[in-house]
Amino acid sequence: MLGVQQAEYVDGYKIRLMFNNGYAGTANLEETILNDKRTIFLKLKDQQMFKDFKLAHSTIVWFDELDLAPEYLFYLAFMEDDELQEQFRQWGYTANTKDLQGAIR
Repeated sequence: MLGVQQAEYVDGYKIRLMFNNGYAGTANLEETILNDKRTIFLKLKDQQMFKDFKLAHSTIVWFDELDLAPEYLFYLAFMEDDELQEQFRQWGYTANTKDLQGAIR
């Protein structure tokens, strides 16, 4: 099962992630945070609040136990990798969409 082993804030809405499958990359969550209209994301628009995450349950977690699926974070970090496109399709993510459906756990 995919999980996040390490997470480090980079800048803006970017987080550098190390996954338990050996991959490491940076997920840019700017579009996710700024464009999602659900109220649960409103506080994360404040970058100080966004930076205040921890590792738990094999992913990153913010206040009120808000977290994102590690598969979604992996997708954001590696969406341009041609070799991973089939895996992303199996998970329900494609390079043409950053749909959060199912990404919030």
